[in-house]
Parts: sequence; C-alpha cells; structure tokens
Amino acid sequence: MLGARKDECVNFLNLLRDGKKTGVVTDFSVHSIIVIMGSRCKFAELRVFLLSLLGYKGLHIYHTTIAGEACAAEIAQRQKLDMDDAIQYSSALCVKAEAIISFDKHFNNLEILRKDPCEVE
Repeated sequence: MLGARKDECVNFLNLLRDGKKTGVVTDFSVHSIIVIMGSRCKFAELRVFLLSLLGYKGLHIYHTTIAGEACAAEIAQRQKLDMDDAIQYSSALCVKAEAIISFDKHFNNLEILRKDPCEVE
C-alpha cells in the first residue's frame, strides 16, 4: 500500500512540475518542511528540495498573513481542526481552491472537497 501511495504522489507532483496541473502550497508548509529537515541535519537534501520548487511550472506559493492565520484560528475552533490543518483550509478558501489534495481525512466534510492525489485528472 505504501508503494502505491508513493507512486500516486509522484504522479501528482509530476503533473505540477510539468505545468499540466496547477496547485498551491502554503509558505507555512514549506517552512514546516524546512524545520523538519533542518532538525534532522538534512541540509543538502533541503537545498535540493527548495531549489526544485523553482522548477515546478504549475506550483504557486501562497504567503499567509497574520490576518489569515487569525481567520485560521477561528476556523480551527469552529471546524475542530488543528492549526496546521486550519491554515491549509483557510488558505484554500482564500485562493478559492476547487479541492484540497491530501490523504488527511480531517479535510473531509468541509466546504472544499478533499481528493487523494490519484483523483486528480
């Protein structure tokens, strides 16, 4: 099962990389990856990851604001989400996303549809 999930993620990321699909990632997510990889002293891999983002033709970075994060806190309370999910959801609302691409079931039953990566056509 893990291999299938990995393959569908790779396929989805290839669509974004090649510009066949467009998507948005929050700067919050990018910074979270920076913190995790940095804490594991994976600096060379982190540099490759960050520079690779520049080559994704269909990927846009959404910069959160303090006002947006305050809105996310309200959403977290109302929707019973943790803050990192609420920031993703609030950002998706702001950019009028048609779906949130995630395996995270916490995004089910919200205003924006959640899809697995393999469901992106």
